[in-house]
Amino acid sequence: MAWKLSGFIIFLLAVFIAVPMLIEATGRTDLYYVFTSVALLSIASAGVWLTFYIGRINIGQGAYALMGGYVSAILVMYYGWSFWWTLPVAGIFCALASILIGYPILRLRGVYFAMVTLILTEVMRLLALAVPITNGAKGITSIPPPGPLTLFGITLVPDFATLQNPRIAFYYLSAVLMILCFAALYRLVHSRIGHICMSLQQNEELASSIGVNIAALRVMAYAISSFFGGLSGAVFIGATQSIYPSSFTVTDSVNFMLNCFLGGLGYVFGPMLGTLVLYLGWNLLFSTEQYQLLIYSGVMIILMLVLPNGLLSLAALKRKG
Repeated sequence: MAWKLSGFIIFLLAVFIAVPMLIEATGRTDLYYVFTSVALLSIASAGVWLTFYIGRINIGQGAYALMGGYVSAILVMYYGWSFWWTLPVAGIFCALASILIGYPILRLRGVYFAMVTLILTEVMRLLALAVPITNGAKGITSIPPPGPLTLFGITLVPDFATLQNPRIAFYYLSAVLMILCFAALYRLVHSRIGHICMSLQQNEELASSIGVNIAALRVMAYAISSFFGGLSGAVFIGATQSIYPSSFTVTDSVNFMLNCFLGGLGYVFGPMLGTLVLYLGWNLLFSTEQYQLLIYSGVMIILMLVLPNGLLSLAALKRKG
């Protein structure tokens, strides 16, 4: 237990102190956006990991990130909502939508769920192109930065428009949300419900025979997963101040899965590490130009073969050794 607490403290120090200090020392303030993206993508990937945890393959998380982004943008631009109120609303809206979609198909075998989620992102993109309120291919632009967040007259978060460098604020916001989401996921997995969810991976028939409501657990996990996706999409539009139908594509949905695989499906924090390595790795290979995708794919295949249980399995192998 002590080493877990020590590791968590070191992680907090790295996120909130070491990374900002290194960025300021190097003068690469653009890296704030990079690490903000990593934090937001890891939140969405955490939702995908949860559906893997119940034995289902989710290839449609990009749809909920796009949906959450549009919900936030529409409420801010057309109805004058505060950005901060749109965050939980976007997540809840995506969770409710996922219940409508998931309730009928999560009763079926996993292959049908995977096939449906595969087309969700493209369906959402086409809806964004067709529905007038989303402004079609032009998207929603010039979204104002988040205003102040106050509670009982006390300003908890200042107006982002008054900050000299809002990228720092978005970095800290994304980092805090990432930590809260993964803390909630960790608590869920290590709760009684989490242990029951794990039983679905092993033998669904046996779990059903002892009175476990399998369909309800699947829908619950999928709703939480979609909430994470919607939340990440809502913060994303605040950071970029725009959203388009192509902001999240099928490729992003596939990458959310790859983040889980690379980090380790057996580890709660696998999506976080996988997102960091994949996102930074892709950017580091940018200089290779036309060979970028070839090298990226080759390295991914090798890592999957050498470390089938993900990068975090290295720690377990080291302890065994």
